[in-house]
Amino acid sequence: MAIDAATVRKVAHLARIKTPEDRLEPLAQELNGILQWIEQLNEVDVEGVEPMTSNVAQPLRLRDDVVTDGGKIDAVLSNAPKSADGFFVVPKVVE
Repeated sequence: MAIDAATVRKVAHLARIKTPEDRLEPLAQELNGILQWIEQLNEVDVEGVEPMTSNVAQPLRLRDDVVTDGGKIDAVLSNAPKSADGFFVVPKVVE
């Protein structure tokens, strides 16, 4: 798939990115280079290769998923200018 200046203009418009006309053709060339690199990566045989999150194999540390209330309501609300009944009080912003 080749990208031309018209495609770059359309994508820039959809993304709401202001792009000068003299930059459209260089951007198209850069994007075509990126797509060629991706096509080159697709040629690599990765059959039987496990996905990895790190170059060092380590088991993930898991903790018990326990629901708590935090127990720090007073400490958290001490930073609030106003609070009531355990909640922050803020000015009304919607009429």
